[in-house]
Amino acid sequence: MADAKTLSPEILLHIAQSLNLPLHGLTAVIGLLSEGGTVPFIARYRKEATGNLDEVQIRDIEEKVGYFQDLVSRRETILASILEQGKLTDELKARIEATLDKSELEDLYLPYRPKRRTKATIARDRGLEPLSDYLWAQQSTGQSLAEFAATFINPEKEVASAEDALEGARHIVAETISENADLRKALRQLMFDEGIIVSKKSFDAVDEQEKFKMYYDYREPVKTIPSHRMLAIRRGETESVLYFLIELEPLRATSQLRARVLRGSGDWTPHLELAIDDSWKRLLNPSIQGELRLELKKRSDTDAIQVFRDNLQNLLLAAPAGPISVLGIDPGLRTGCKIAVVDETGKFLANDVLYLHTSKNAASGAGATLAALIAKHNVRAIAIGNGTASRETDAFVREFLREHQLNNLFSVTVSESGASIYSASDIARQEFPDLDLTVRGAISIARRLQDPLSELVKVDPKSIGVGQYQHDVDQRQLQQSLETVIESCVNRVGVDLNTSSWTLLRYVAGVTERTALNIVAYRDEHGKFRSRAQLNKVPGIGAKTFEQAAGFLRIRDGENPLDRTAVHPESYPVVEQIAQTLNTPIDMLIQSPQLLTTINAKQLSAGSFTVADILEELRKPGRDPRDQFVAPSFSEAVREFSDVQPDMILEGIVTNVTKFGAFVDIGVHQDGLVHISELSNRFIKDPSEAVKAGQIVKVKVLSADVKTKRIALSMKALMGPAQNNQRRPKQPGPQTPSQPSMDEKLAMLSTKWKVS
Repeated sequence: MADAKTLSPEILLHIAQSLNLPLHGLTAVIGLLSEGGTVPFIARYRKEATGNLDEVQIRDIEEKVGYFQDLVSRRETILASILEQGKLTDELKARIEATLDKSELEDLYLPYRPKRRTKATIARDRGLEPLSDYLWAQQSTGQSLAEFAATFINPEKEVASAEDALEGARHIVAETISENADLRKALRQLMFDEGIIVSKKSFDAVDEQEKFKMYYDYREPVKTIPSHRMLAIRRGETESVLYFLIELEPLRATSQLRARVLRGSGDWTPHLELAIDDSWKRLLNPSIQGELRLELKKRSDTDAIQVFRDNLQNLLLAAPAGPISVLGIDPGLRTGCKIAVVDETGKFLANDVLYLHTSKNAASGAGATLAALIAKHNVRAIAIGNGTASRETDAFVREFLREHQLNNLFSVTVSESGASIYSASDIARQEFPDLDLTVRGAISIARRLQDPLSELVKVDPKSIGVGQYQHDVDQRQLQQSLETVIESCVNRVGVDLNTSSWTLLRYVAGVTERTALNIVAYRDEHGKFRSRAQLNKVPGIGAKTFEQAAGFLRIRDGENPLDRTAVHPESYPVVEQIAQTLNTPIDMLIQSPQLLTTINAKQLSAGSFTVADILEELRKPGRDPRDQFVAPSFSEAVREFSDVQPDMILEGIVTNVTKFGAFVDIGVHQDGLVHISELSNRFIKDPSEAVKAGQIVKVKVLSADVKTKRIALSMKALMGPAQNNQRRPKQPGPQTPSQPSMDEKLAMLSTKWKVS
C-alpha cells in the first residue's frame, strides 16, 4: 500500500467524494496502511487520526486506493507506449492523465494498441488512408469522390477498381469509429440502459433435472437483472445447456453513431453510412457485448460474494454455548454414530461409537455407553451433527435425557458443513494424528457448539455451505473477501492467548501463520502467558506486530487485570490516571465500574474517541459482542420429509441467505426455502433485511413436494399486518419480464436445493 503522496490530489479528492468521507480521514488511513497498519487495528485504536472511520469505510478506502494505484501504473505504461510510437499529442496526454476510469483509459489507448492484422490495416497497407481521410473529413474539394477514388486503383496492391478502393477506405473509417473513446462510451451506456439479456437452450443440450428450465427462452433487461439470475445463466452456459447474448435494437445504435459522425451531406454520405453499419455490426457490437458481459460478471460476482460475506460473518459470530464440556455426535446408520467428548477448553477426552440403528436391542447398549461418558466427564451439552440419521439420533438423545431426568444437560443439532473437510485436513492431522477421520469430525461438531468462531476458522469457508454460486465467481476475489471477513470477526470478538489454536491466532491483526505457530510453541515450552508484555519474547514478534496485535489478545487471570480487556497497552497510562483520580486500584476499578460515573473525560490525557472506548471497556471488561446462546427446538412430530404437511408451524434455523430468499433447516435433512416475497409483511429489497444465517425463526409450511424434495415456507404468514406498508417500486418498461412463478424461481436450484 503506497502512501497518499503517490496519488495526485485530484485522485484523493475523487476518492473522498465518491466515498463521502473527509479528506483528512482518507489521507490518515492511507498513511496508516502504508506504515503497515491493519484494518482492525486502525478502526479500533486510531480513531483520533481517522475521525472515527469504521472498518467498512477503511476497507473501502483500501479498495479504492488499490484501484487507482493500478490505474496510475497502467496510465504510465500507456503514455510510454504512445510516446514511443511518436503519436502522443498534448491533447491526448491531457485526456489520458485526466481520466479516472479504467475502461475510459483503455478506450483512449485502443487506437494505439498493437493489434493483429485487420481489414483496416490491410487497407492502410494498400495506401487507402488518404481516401478514408477524405470520407471522414466530409468536405468537398471540387473533385468528385468517384474521380478521387479512381486515383487509388493499383492492381499490384490488389486495388482493382474504384469500388475496391472505397471498400478499403470504409474499413478504415469503420475501425476509426470503433476506436473512438467517446463513441464507445456512449454505446456502452446505451447497451447497458436498453440492452436485453436473452438466453436460449443450446441445440442438443442435456439438462436431465431441468435445473435451467426457466432460462430456455428467457429475456430480462441488462440494467435490472439480479446477480443470482445472471450467475445461473452463466452457469447454464458453462455447462453447455444455455447460451446467451445481449440484444440491442440495431437502429438505436446506428442512429446514435450517425448523429455523432455525419456532418451535412455529400457524395461521401452513403459510404459513411455503410461504414457506420459495418462498424456497429462487425466491430462495436461484439466488442461492447464482450465488455458488458465481463462487467455483468464482475457485478454479479461482487453481489454474490457480498451475500457469502454476510452469511459467513453471521455464522462466525453465532452465539457460543461457552466453556462447558460437550459430547459431540457424528450421526450414522450402518457404521454407527461416532462420539467424542471435549472438556470446557475444547481438549479431547474420549471417544466411542453408538449403534442406534443396527438392531432393536442396540439402543439399550448405546444408552449405557452414553450414560457412562456423561457421568465420567461431567458433560453439560450434547451436540449432534445435522447429517444422515441426525433426527433419529436427536430423538434417541432427547428420550435418553428424559428417561434419566438429566435436566441440567441439553442437546442441540449443529451444522456439520465442512466437518468432513476439516477431518481430512492437515490441520486436523496435526491436532489429532492418532485419531480416525470420523472421530475428528465428532470433535469438530462438539467444538462448534462451544465456540463456532474458533472451530470454523479451521475450515475453508467455501466448504461451510453458505455461498451462492460460489464456484462461478472470481475465486481470487472471493478468497480475499472471505479472509477479510474472518479477520474482522476474530478481532471483533478477541482471542484468548492461552487457549486459542494457531489457526485462530493467525487471524489476529498483525499476526502471520508463522508468528501464530511461534506463539503456540512458546506457550507449550514456557507455560501460559502471564502478561501481554511477555509476547515480546516470542520469536518473530517485533514492536510493530505487538502494536497491531496486543489489543485483540486476552489473558484471563494474568498479572495485569487490563490484559483481559480490549484496552490497548499503549492506553494503560490513561487507565492508571483514572485509577489515581479515583484513588482506587485498577482491579477494583474493573470490579466496580459504577465508580467511572464521576470521571471527567476531558481531563484525561487521550482523545475523546479513545477515552470513550476505554470507559466503555472498563464498564464491561472482556465483553463478548456475540449474542447469548439459544438452542433451536425442532418439532418432535416432524422427523422425515413425509412428515412435513402444508399449514404446519415449525421452528428452524436459517442456514443460508441468498438474493432470492432464505433456506431454513426444519430438521428433516432438507432445507426449505422462504422466498423473499414470504419473508416479511413489508416490502424488502434484500432478504438480509429480514433474516441472517444462524437465526432461529418460526415458519409456516406452504407446500412440500416429495418428488422434487422441495419445501416452500413462509414467515410472512405468521406476522400481523405491516406497520408501514411500502409499495414495490414500479419496474421499468414493457421489456421487463412478468413475475415468475414460485416453480420458476426455484428452477435455478439443483434438486437438493443447495446452491453451491
